[in-house]
Amino acid sequence: MTKKEKARPGERTIMGFDFGTKSIGIAVGQEITGTATSLGAVKARDGIPNWSEIEAHVLQWQPDLLVVGLPLNMDGTNQQVTFAAKKFANRLHNNYRLPVETHDERLTTADAKARLFEQGGYRNLGKGNVDSMSAVIILESYFESLWQ
Repeated sequence: MTKKEKARPGERTIMGFDFGTKSIGIAVGQEITGTATSLGAVKARDGIPNWSEIEAHVLQWQPDLLVVGLPLNMDGTNQQVTFAAKKFANRLHNNYRLPVETHDERLTTADAKARLFEQGGYRNLGKGNVDSMSAVIILESYFESLWQ
């Protein structure tokens, strides 16, 4: 598919991000299958990532949409990091001129830790692993919300 062709709804490649102030997990998924794959994590300083690492992923995967996990309190209200995640989403849009959506990410870290522990025990629970698995879960949850 050339860059100018738009993917049809249901056939988009979507890149997901688990925003954090020290690490940002990245995953890529296919809307048609509803599945996502980890691309690892990028280190960040006060929520500012190495943009060249993110750009490398965007150029490689040519996503049609970017989804950023929105960290909310359990009651659905904003917390301080919510605003930082929204700022990150805006920067993604400005840097890559791609549509960006946010998606509720409550409990993804706990889910990610449980999945990783099942796969490899405690040694599998490194910060980068948890963040990248959280990005996978954010994308899978986003896909599920499209079918509801």
